[in-house]
Amino acid sequence: MGSSHDVLVRIWRLGRPFQRRFIWLTAAKFNCGVTGVVRTGDGRLLLLRHRFWAPGQQWGFPSGMANKGERHQDTIIREVREETGLTVTVGSLLDVRSGFRYHIEVYYEAFLAGDDIDGIVLDPREILEARLCTPGDLPADMPPTHRKLATRPAALLG
Repeated sequence: MGSSHDVLVRIWRLGRPFQRRFIWLTAAKFNCGVTGVVRTGDGRLLLLRHRFWAPGQQWGFPSGMANKGERHQDTIIREVREETGLTVTVGSLLDVRSGFRYHIEVYYEAFLAGDDIDGIVLDPREILEARLCTPGDLPADMPPTHRKLATRPAALLG
């Protein structure tokens, strides 16, 4: 007779039609925050002052929650468009942060279409202001993770 592990494997395989449902019912549910480290062609960074972020850490990159079934790259494109009306293209995955309870954070590089923010239309429900900054001229009120990504040389982002 096989080990208890063999028995579990047989039971698992018999339940193939129900495996995903079982995993969904027993696994922790979480959300995924997606951030775009948005740069212009000349290396400046698009920073937003977020209304709902903690005081003293309101300046950061465009960010938002991925919708169910949405690709992370599409989340960045959508969030930048919703928050600023601007268009970006998405580059490489930069970082994934886990270890939070029911939350994961994903960071991608992104590139602004054009080198300025003329025509920007901020969503006043979420965004208080926007600016383009060089890595050496960042606002003081940034979360440490965003500051770290902003000060990494572009060549190391990817």
